[in-house]
Amino acid sequence: MRRRTFINVTAGTAATLAFPPLTRAEPEGKNPVSPKPGAAQTGEKPMPHAVVHFEIGCRDSAKTQEFYKKLFDWKIEAMGPAAMIAGETGGIAGHITALGHEPEHYTIFYVSVDDVAAYLEKAKALGAKTLVGPIDIPTGTFAWMQDPEGNTVGLWKNKS
Repeated sequence: MRRRTFINVTAGTAATLAFPPLTRAEPEGKNPVSPKPGAAQTGEKPMPHAVVHFEIGCRDSAKTQEFYKKLFDWKIEAMGPAAMIAGETGGIAGHITALGHEPEHYTIFYVSVDDVAAYLEKAKALGAKTLVGPIDIPTGTFAWMQDPEGNTVGLWKNKS
């Protein structure tokens, strides 16, 4: 397996990842890095708190939508102030949004939990900070936290 190298700009060091090299020989629409849909990565049990959604923040929603439609052939549809990205087979749903204020450029993933406030407290006890929420919206409750290393992660609970 060949390795691809990337530069960690923040630390200014190089690191090596063990991903198979991307080649033109891969069939269109196939991802050689991800496992086949339904393939277990480890063990027999499902992930206790799965990643269930992602969000891409931007300044220009229309331009960003057009980019991802052309790049990945994603199906994107306007829904209120956001543009929803369909979670097709082997993927999860997401959305693109332009908040109109900082932060304007971000990506975030959301982890499913049964009690957003309780998980914010647990995260705080482990050294995290609450950045946003919990906030109730028509489809559920979300929050943003920052882990001890500065990564922003979303918490999500579907409306019952």
